[in-house]
Amino acid sequence: MQTTKLKIQTQSRIKELQALQAQAEAGCDTVVLDQTRVGRLSRMDAMQSQAMNQEAQRRRKIEISRLDAALKNMAEGDYGYCEDCGEEIAHGRLMLDPAAPFCITCAQKNESR
Repeated sequence: MQTTKLKIQTQSRIKELQALQAQAEAGCDTVVLDQTRVGRLSRMDAMQSQAMNQEAQRRRKIEISRLDAALKNMAEGDYGYCEDCGEEIAHGRLMLDPAAPFCITCAQKNESR
């Protein structure tokens, strides 16, 4: 399996996610609870926005970890094989998700569990 294109795609996605992480840092700052400066509803909106930004950050970190693991597997020559059955993962599936750990059959089995 040719992994060069997938490696470039994966590295590009990691850079994109890291840039988003850096941009979103300000949205995770502590919400000011000074009632003389900000109204109650505005504080509630700010707290909700903060929680949403923190969750988005958490999800980006998970995706970066998955992509880093895929790059490691590429370097070790273990990339593109299902973690459950050991069969080769379809190239189209890897193009959609370079960090896919399972073939489509095993992924469907795991979902139904």
